[in-house]
Amino acid sequence: MIPIEEIIIAYTQGYFPMSHPEENNKIYWHQPKKRGIIPLDHNFTISKNLKKLYEQNKFELRQNHSFEQVIKKCSERKETWISDEIIETYCQLHKKGIAYSFEAWQNGNLAGGLYGVAIKKAFFGESMFYEVSNASKIALIFLVETLRHNNFILLDSQYINNHILQFGAYEVAHQKYMQLLNEALI
Repeated sequence: MIPIEEIIIAYTQGYFPMSHPEENNKIYWHQPKKRGIIPLDHNFTISKNLKKLYEQNKFELRQNHSFEQVIKKCSERKETWISDEIIETYCQLHKKGIAYSFEAWQNGNLAGGLYGVAIKKAFFGESMFYEVSNASKIALIFLVETLRHNNFILLDSQYINNHILQFGAYEVAHQKYMQLLNEALI
């Protein structure tokens, strides 16, 4: 397991851990030259259809109800950087009140969700999954609303992908990212 203190220091310095399955799940610290950011202001974009779905309350939204289940679901992919050691580490972070899950439930089943780490006013999104169409997107909207309500400054998505681009996500250079991070850690 990665020591809790080490992981907190790493996040505050712009790093995050990933295991490399091709190297027997050895963990490396990553600090990308460009970082994905999901906006927390009016630039966070939700399509009309997704907004309507969110407002229909077809999913029951929960926070930290089933953290371990969320991270394990996130790891169930053909290629994943979420090793057993990562799962164990983040479950310990969760027990310490540092890692959180945002979940969408439907008919008593976990339909989708995401998890990440919160330090001061920065949230570091780690991974998301869905079993039911749009469930992870609904969980992301729930996360953004929660972060806004708690005056968070930064929602770090690490990298950009098509899934989060639709929400207005964008990339910033490392220097700009560190500026945003430092503002969120004050």
